[in-house]
Amino acid sequence: MANTLAATRLKRGMIIIQNGDLLRILDLEHKTPGNLRGFVRVKTRNLRNNSSSEQRLRSEDVVERAVLDEKQMQYLYSDADGHHFMDTETYEQTRLSEEAMGDSAGYLKPEMTISVEFYGSEPVGIELPQTVDLKVIETAPGIKGATATNQLKPAKTETGMVVNVPPFIGEGDVIRVNTETGEYQSRA
Repeated sequence: MANTLAATRLKRGMIIIQNGDLLRILDLEHKTPGNLRGFVRVKTRNLRNNSSSEQRLRSEDVVERAVLDEKQMQYLYSDADGHHFMDTETYEQTRLSEEAMGDSAGYLKPEMTISVEFYGSEPVGIELPQTVDLKVIETAPGIKGATATNQLKPAKTETGMVVNVPPFIGEGDVIRVNTETGEYQSRA
């Protein structure tokens, strides 16, 4: 259920296996300090016990990447127990904890169909589309005649997520947000 990958090919969001534990990569940084050998600094979260750790991998190190099964599921709702999804074929419901979702929960809208990742029969996360369209529900008033500049203002979306947007975006506008970076892309 796994394959190997060079440490330099790791990406944010990937799930790797180390010492039998499933680890999601939260952040990584490639370093090449002067005339020394390059390395990769990786911050991970254990998906089973929710502990975080940081490790330093040499460029030539090989890690085991978890092979995940994906199922198309519909997002239903969130509550204190977690986030609930329904299999679109069998109508079976699955719950993902807040820890397993991480920052991805801010992009979910009710009845949205997405891929839920499973390791064996255990749900471990979701695969978001590249961009999501979200409605702005709260922001400072727009500036008349404003064009795209390097000045940004915070805008609260329908999901509760705050995104920095250009000054011409107003309440009620629908914006396209990049799910990898969390940045404003364009009006939708």
